[in-house]
Amino acid sequence: MSLYKLLSALLDYPREELKAHLPEIRVLLAETDATPAEHELVARFLDWVDAVDVIDLQAEYVSTFDLDARHSLHLTHHIMGDDKNRGPALIDMAEYYRAFGLAPVEGELPDYLPLMLEFAATLESVEARLFLSHVRKVLAALAGNLEETASPWAPLVRIIENRAALAPAHV
Repeated sequence: MSLYKLLSALLDYPREELKAHLPEIRVLLAETDATPAEHELVARFLDWVDAVDVIDLQAEYVSTFDLDARHSLHLTHHIMGDDKNRGPALIDMAEYYRAFGLAPVEGELPDYLPLMLEFAATLESVEARLFLSHVRKVLAALAGNLEETASPWAPLVRIIENRAALAPAHV
């Protein structure tokens, strides 16, 4: 399984199935291409999910992503807000997905980060990096905003931002 696909599921609205399938998700995490550091961050997130009641998890998700525009998972919102040019940008994204054979998801905008990660999961590693590199600055801002509020989702977004770098960082 692709780490992008796993992160997509973890950044989507948490349903009871997420908690019910945590043991399988941990196995899938071990089978991804996650680096040891990425694995540790995702495992810590899964520990948090496991420790929180599903109702509280859902409330935290809504509070984080739906009630604070600085945390929006609709990435063009960070660049364009509600500007009239956002519509054509979303249409272009949807057409881009269609060109690769990805059908639009009913009721979801194409700039929704979990949807973008689903798409990235269908690409080769270099292609996925290139695709995500176009939104790297937005991912950096989103991760920073989430870190300011000590959101448990911040490390997941930071992983995506780091993977969006065209050249891996050397430490």
